[in-house]
Amino acid sequence: MAYNCVVMQNEDPDGHCSRVVDRVSRFRMTGRGVWASVPDHDWNDWRWQLRHRITTLEALETLLKLTPEEREGLVLAGNNLALAITPYFFNLIDRDNPDCPIRRQVIPRVEETVTASWEMIDPCGEDAHMVAPGLVHRYPDRVLFLVTDRCASYCRYCTRSRVVSGAGEQHLHTDFSEAIQYIRKHTEVRDVLLSGGDPLLFSDDRLEHILSQLRAIPHVEFLRIGTRIPVFLPQRVTPELCAMLRKYHPLWMGIHTNHPKEATAEVREACGRLADAGIPLGNQTVLLRGVNDDAAVMKELMHKLLMMRVRPYYIYQCDLVKGTHHLRTSVRKGIEIIEALRGHTTGYAVPQYVIDTPGGGGKVPIGPEYVLAYDKQRVIIRNYEGKVFEYPEVSESRGAPTTPDKAVTEVKHGCARERCDRS
Repeated sequence: MAYNCVVMQNEDPDGHCSRVVDRVSRFRMTGRGVWASVPDHDWNDWRWQLRHRITTLEALETLLKLTPEEREGLVLAGNNLALAITPYFFNLIDRDNPDCPIRRQVIPRVEETVTASWEMIDPCGEDAHMVAPGLVHRYPDRVLFLVTDRCASYCRYCTRSRVVSGAGEQHLHTDFSEAIQYIRKHTEVRDVLLSGGDPLLFSDDRLEHILSQLRAIPHVEFLRIGTRIPVFLPQRVTPELCAMLRKYHPLWMGIHTNHPKEATAEVREACGRLADAGIPLGNQTVLLRGVNDDAAVMKELMHKLLMMRVRPYYIYQCDLVKGTHHLRTSVRKGIEIIEALRGHTTGYAVPQYVIDTPGGGGKVPIGPEYVLAYDKQRVIIRNYEGKVFEYPEVSESRGAPTTPDKAVTEVKHGCARERCDRS
């Protein structure tokens, strides 16, 4: 008999392994909570989940004792970003813990009504790069196609809260014909990212209509879908959806997971169906205060993602969205987390930490400094342990190596001592 398990390397004095962890047990089924009497065919129907979302203060108060800050935030939620939580995702909330990391992501707080001086309505400058209604062309060879303004649940830190949910300051009116015509005309566009809102809220037929038009454009090399549906509503990832998506390869999908509690058995199964359909999966995580601003929490999340066949792709510094200052961490904290991952776990579990620069400058990678000095002869680098090494630089000319500069020689001597110490 084969056992699906991982043996943890903790041995007692007699050399016996003291702990065996079942891989599957890392991914718990969510359970139905107050919906325990709901039949299987309803609970597992994504349309049922959408129809029974918690969308009002009154409904939420029947399920959860709110803090004063949450209650006041809910009273004012309709002025910014609507409330919506699927029953499935609601069951991840710790009802006895006001600081529950799931709770902080989806339940409004009064802090959302306060705007810091540096916060913006459109922090990524998308409106300035909108070349057709709903189509953003910010990078040379790729476009962002905002196909809907609705999501299964609404993240309180949403970058597009100005248009998402219909409660913000603007409304999204995508012109599909004009957007697709623009892509046809611009042969430099090889990559189209469908986002919103969440494209997977569309029916299979409607989503396929968009994908088929894009796939028919010769210079569009591959398609991407950005979605949080596998996390908010894993029931939506049906065999029929996966069968449809696989017809449009190469097609990639980026999901959005922020905390290990979100990596449930249901999400694991949904991601498995997508991966089995040949769809490469990446994950984007937003660094959030009180949610995942801890290296151990972030490492656990990255490990769970890999177990679900999802490659950690980005950790985003929280965008400068209006009313999100209470969820934002320092950039230093993000760098500390990357430092705690790099070299301390598999490289596949180390995403790139980025800031989407305010005003539309694009994503800039941020991380610890590993290059300490360099000139024409050598590069001085450190590793994850803080040890320093020298790597010879290749000259652009074919001449013989020259005498190193004094400043670099001094660092080189330090490197030599480091090598002697290690030997």
